[in-house]
Amino acid sequence: MKLTKNRILITFMFICIISCTNEKQIKNKEDINLNNGIENSLKFKLDEKKSNFELKADEKKKRIYKEGIESVVKSGILKKAKQVGDKAPDFTLNNALGKPVSLSEYLKKGKVVLTWYRGGWCPYCNLTLHALQEELSNFKANGANLIALTPELPDESISTSEKNNLEFEVLSDLGNKIAKEYGIVFKLTDEVANIYNQSFELNNHNGDKSNELPLAATYIINENGEIEYVFLDADYRNRAEPSDITKFLKNME
Repeated sequence: MKLTKNRILITFMFICIISCTNEKQIKNKEDINLNNGIENSLKFKLDEKKSNFELKADEKKKRIYKEGIESVVKSGILKKAKQVGDKAPDFTLNNALGKPVSLSEYLKKGKVVLTWYRGGWCPYCNLTLHALQEELSNFKANGANLIALTPELPDESISTSEKNNLEFEVLSDLGNKIAKEYGIVFKLTDEVANIYNQSFELNNHNGDKSNELPLAATYIINENGEIEYVFLDADYRNRAEPSDITKFLKNME
């Protein structure tokens, strides 16, 4: 009788050990999957780029860029820009191949995710374009097409398209004409403009000397031309998370 009780006790302990081990393995797998999700997010990659800048840049450059972002905040642009509920200004622009593309025509096909990027010279923009390309199939599965606008000259924008293997429209918004209609254009501070022009000749990329750029804004526009989602940030290093855009599209009626 005593031997039987001991066997039962040993068996019970063995089951508990196996159960705890399995639970720990499952938890570890969940943690790995969670970490993989975070590391694959656009935010993680953008934050990593920010951290590298903070480590490598000198204090003067950090100050200049910080003051540049503060200048955008003080301009009040975030409140002046088009907001949820506003009618999205229509436009027709040429794509990288010179073919005219209009917002209204795309809205006949479904919803539109409309986003701006500063230029192919911007590492944060390139990370964003790549992430948007990876999420593109999910946008389309939820009835939306993606259009990206840039103030760069067409020759510059096609280079960016080819470099990132983009499968969505990339349109040249010369002089930020359309960006101004959406209220998202700001002027660089003199110090930031000097760095940009000395480092990669911003004025040559855009074909003008305005030293103006658009916010890295993202809008979701419904078939009626109304804005239903807005991402605006004075800090060009922050962008709309592509997976969040997909989630929003799924919840749209």
